[in-house]
Amino acid sequence: MNWFQENLHPTVGQTFEIDKILYEGRTAFQKVLIFENGRFGRVLALDGIVQTTEADEFIYHEMLAHVPLVGHGAAAHVLIIGGGDGGLLEEVLKHPVERVTMVEIDREVVDLCREYLPGICRTAFEDSRTDLIIADGTKFVAGTGERFDVIIVDSTDPVGPGKVLFEPPFYAGCRAILKKGGILATQNGVPFYQGAEFSAAAASIRSVFAHAGFFVVAVPTYAGGVMTLGWASQDTDLAAPDAGPLERAVARLDLDTRYYNAGVHQAAFALPGYVRDAAQG
Repeated sequence: MNWFQENLHPTVGQTFEIDKILYEGRTAFQKVLIFENGRFGRVLALDGIVQTTEADEFIYHEMLAHVPLVGHGAAAHVLIIGGGDGGLLEEVLKHPVERVTMVEIDREVVDLCREYLPGICRTAFEDSRTDLIIADGTKFVAGTGERFDVIIVDSTDPVGPGKVLFEPPFYAGCRAILKKGGILATQNGVPFYQGAEFSAAAASIRSVFAHAGFFVVAVPTYAGGVMTLGWASQDTDLAAPDAGPLERAVARLDLDTRYYNAGVHQAAFALPGYVRDAAQG
């Protein structure tokens, strides 16, 4: 019996039985492992950390996409930083957007996911509204002349090389390329294991944006309790959606979702006490 061991914390880990290895190798940026598991289906791990699985990717991707897009209400141009598996892109394209620019640093990850995980990205990369750019997301944000209604950062955790995506210079770059009323949405890890990193990222984003906060989602793969997703804007308060208008907006979109709905959207902003405390530093 072959097992994949993921270390979540110096004293904690989780394991997945490997039924079959579909791909194992190294790109110019990271080690890639794609395998099959009896409960989670096909699993993508980068540098020893599970990124997504066929069984539960919809939970994370639906919340990271639909909360900011429904909250905005009229997004035409969307920027995705990261998200090489295409799952977030697939969810964003369920909205009547005009263009989605996706900036991913690792072309090989995109190609591998299209080959081995087509159930996650589906036809998102073939959609005429998709503009895939292979580049460093931080450099793209710093150098682009484009402006966006919504920016969604589907990144790794706030440690190691990915830490720059949780610091003031990157957030300031995002603020500069958002249109009026624009919203930034981010992935902010699992505070139960990453409390210090989460608190630091919360302080950073609040130092840059006039309005900022967090909402939560429970994803089985991302063990350790609820995962936090962040939002920020200069002139939009995403955290206080009124039930009636929210329900009508979601109904008009008629989204094909398995996790996200208007009730979940509203409830996600009720933070557990320890998450709220960590967010306040």
